[in-house]
Parts: sequence; structure tokens; C-alpha cells
Amino acid sequence: EKLRSGKVREMFSFNDKILIVTTDRISAFDFILPSLIPLKGIILNKISVFWFNYLKDVIDNHLIESDVGRFPKFLKRYKDTLSGRAVMVKKVKIYPIECVVRGYITGSGLEEYKKTGMIGDLKLPPNLSKCDRLPEVIFTPTTKEVSGHDVAITINKAKKIFGAEVVEFLKVKSIELYLKASEYAIRQGIIIADTKFEFGITDDKIILADEALTPDSSRFWPLDEYVPGREQKSFDKQYVRDYLLSTDWDRKSIPPELPPDVVKKTSERYIAAYEKIVGEKFKV
Repeated sequence: EKLRSGKVREMFSFNDKILIVTTDRISAFDFILPSLIPLKGIILNKISVFWFNYLKDVIDNHLIESDVGRFPKFLKRYKDTLSGRAVMVKKVKIYPIECVVRGYITGSGLEEYKKTGMIGDLKLPPNLSKCDRLPEVIFTPTTKEVSGHDVAITINKAKKIFGAEVVEFLKVKSIELYLKASEYAIRQGIIIADTKFEFGITDDKIILADEALTPDSSRFWPLDEYVPGREQKSFDKQYVRDYLLSTDWDRKSIPPELPPDVVKKTSERYIAAYEKIVGEKFKV
């Protein structure tokens, strides 16, 4: 039974499990683009599986099986379609809160800081410049909106909505996950500037769900080219965002098709992210 189509993922429900299939779709500015990025779904899925395994001592996650050969028998006929891009996961009730963790100041966090000197209800030191490393890692949640546009909320407001204990737990775990992943990524030559996690509840236990530390949910910068005070090169979809901003697209209507060279370069960036993080050549 089909559960729903997300921007990038298709979800199907079986008894107490869910099959998540990651497509080659790409979204930017809350729109699904008309172009597909070859291999992107496989890369996102494999990076997520890598992190779920690497971080499972910090918190349990929803992953049950990533080997298509071990999926239920009736899925055998879809093996070629599913191979590399599908996982079986536990059914969880997702908290409608995006747990954003920032180690560096960039993106919407930088915009807000320039206006108020704060992000959410966190006061930051003065004189931070673009892409500076923050003195400490910060938790800046947003609400998951059905309309597709996430809205930043303060930690205090999040506590009023979801309960202080839950939000405190999500904050502590999000920062712990980020720190452990960052430490590993730096050794692989990647700075994780920021990322977002989603958590769900199953059997009265909060676990990590959705995706983990992919180029879609994170900003990855090459360590050897990092220079604070300017935009960074990136292994994520920032390249697509920058291309769209350079066109005359109005950000209100469906975005234009991406030119073949932008598609190719984006695919190459996703492959480079996989190879750096997982530490092996990408094979389909």
C-alpha cells in the first residue's frame, strides 16, 4: 500500500514496516525540480545507511534492512528497480520538528544573525562573518509544515509545543550525532557545516528516522578549500540552488529544467560526497 510521495522519496507500507525508495528527484526552495539527477537516489540511500550504522551507538534508528536480497519475497520482481535505493524501516510516528544543528554560520542562520545577532533564541557573539565556525554547536529547530515550507521556531516555543523533556532529549541527541559525525567527516576531508535530523517514536522509544547526514539534508564543504568569510565550494545541492538563483526564475512558479552540464556536475558532486564519506569508490 502506497503511503505517500515525498519530494524525493516514495513510501510503501507493509504490516508494521515501511519500504522507502529514494528517487533521483531533486528539490530546491521547496519545489521539486523537473530534472532528475542520475544516481542521486542510490547515493543518498547508501550515505544514509552508512551513517545509520556508524551512529547507532548514539541513538537507535529506524533501519531494518538495506540489502534488497533480504527483502520480503513478493518484492523480488522489483529487485532491479529497488537495488541500492531502497530500505525497509520500522514504522514510527515522526515528530513534526526538523532538528537543525549548526557548527558553522551560513544559509538562513547567517541571514537571521545579520538582522538580529541571534539565531532563534540563541544570542551569538558579535562580528561573526559568513561561514565562520561557531564557538559551539547550536540547535535551531524548525517545524515541519504540511505546506512544504518549514518555519524556524525558538527552542522555548518548541518546548511549549512538544514538551520540554522531549525537546531537550532531541537537542542533546542531535548535537551528539552531529559531533560524532563531524569528527569522522573531518578525518575524511569534509566539514559538515550544518545538518538536520528527524526523529520518531516507536514502542515508547525515540529513534532517528528519515535520512541521516546526506548532501540533501546537510551542507558538506571540502576541508582543504575552506576559507571563512566567503561562500564555500560544496558537495551538496547548493550548486543547484546557486544555478537557479543565477536565472530569472521568480521562485513562485515551477522551476526551469536544469541544463545538462548542471545535471552532470551535480551528479559528480553527489558521487564525490559518497566517496569521501564512505571512503570507497562509488559502484552502482
